Amino acid sequence: MPTSTTRASLGAALASCRGAFVGVALFSGLINILMLTGSFFMLQVYDRVIPSRSVPTLLALAAIAALLFAFQAILETVRARMLVRVGGALDERMSRRVHDIVVRLPLKAGPRGDGLHPLRDLDSIRGFLSSQGPSALFDLPWIPLYLGICFAFHVWLGVTALVGAILLVSLTLLTEIVTRRPTEAATRLGSTRNSLAEASRRNAEAVVAMGMTERLGARWSDTNARYLAGQQTASDITGGLGTVSRTLRMMLQSAVLAVGAWLVIQQEATAGIIIAGSILSARALAPVDLAIGNWRGFVAARQGWARLGRLLAAMPEQAEPMALPRPTARLTVEAASVAPPGTQRLVAQDVAFTMSRGSALAVIGPSGSGKSSLARMLVGLWPAVRGRVCLDGAALEQWSTERLGR
Repeated sequence: MPTSTTRASLGAALASCRGAFVGVALFSGLINILMLTGSFFMLQVYDRVIPSRSVPTLLALAAIAALLFAFQAILETVRARMLVRVGGALDERMSRRVHDIVVRLPLKAGPRGDGLHPLRDLDSIRGFLSSQGPSALFDLPWIPLYLGICFAFHVWLGVTALVGAILLVSLTLLTEIVTRRPTEAATRLGSTRNSLAEASRRNAEAVVAMGMTERLGARWSDTNARYLAGQQTASDITGGLGTVSRTLRMMLQSAVLAVGAWLVIQQEATAGIIIAGSILSARALAPVDLAIGNWRGFVAARQGWARLGRLLAAMPEQAEPMALPRPTARLTVEAASVAPPGTQRLVAQDVAFTMSRGSALAVIGPSGSGKSSLARMLVGLWPAVRGRVCLDGAALEQWSTERLGR
């Protein structure tokens, strides 16, 4: 069944990267633990070093912090490179299959739309996997750790950070809702624009000879203007929500500092907790901010994955036909009818004849009577809607296209 074939194909592509994803998850855990270095370093400086005025303690803490920061930088570099290679591996796994769809799609649905759109969808998936978006998604589960430490410092610091987290998560959900339709519209208009430009290039001689350059150019300009407007709308929404997210983060840091100062005045916290709590709260919400900034790429990759899934379902991988001997005897057409791909309009109906080796047949008729369509059916480009075409008694579908091409 097409659906199971689709799931198997996509599942196999993901399964081939499972080990890398596990490695990225482990590195993300270590990175997020090491992210606590700055907070605890400041806590120790304010609560231990400054009161004791101990320079050796300060130097020791600085050396430890520098070592941990260096280790964190190495892990982040490795994680980024792993994600780039995951994208490359997924592309390598799917590219041959997607190229096969690009080649076969016009023979099934006709030359409509942007024929290279499946490859662009695969590029968008690989591009997202190679960006900072997946890193933000792997960091999101660690937000409760930072919030828990804020609560451990003081309940009011935890409450302040939790309120900020709820606001930013709500903003992320809002981003998903309001960017979905503009992104889909921009993608659709981009496909229309590209297909129109490709059609103009492919039929350049006819366009110029028939004086259609101005009209076709005006049509392309209109489509391009609507595409740019859609892109601008999606960018405005994403950029605006990203700005709101960053503003909320800065407001939250100030709020944590204010709450911490109030706690120090009330003698319920130390000065180190003010700085450490501010750093922790900012780090807790950084993945949300980064996810919002990369949300457009995530939506494009998700939509591209869905479109590829539908194409894989509609065009399952062709099984290798049985190896047949080289055709030598006769061509038989049995009441065959043919229609252009993607339509039900028959252009040649109930064609029947037999040709033996060495014989010839002339097909005569006015322009548009179906001669070229009949030829496409005879060589196996267009399937017969009714009846069948046989070579040495075997239907063309039973022959390998590579063997027929020879």
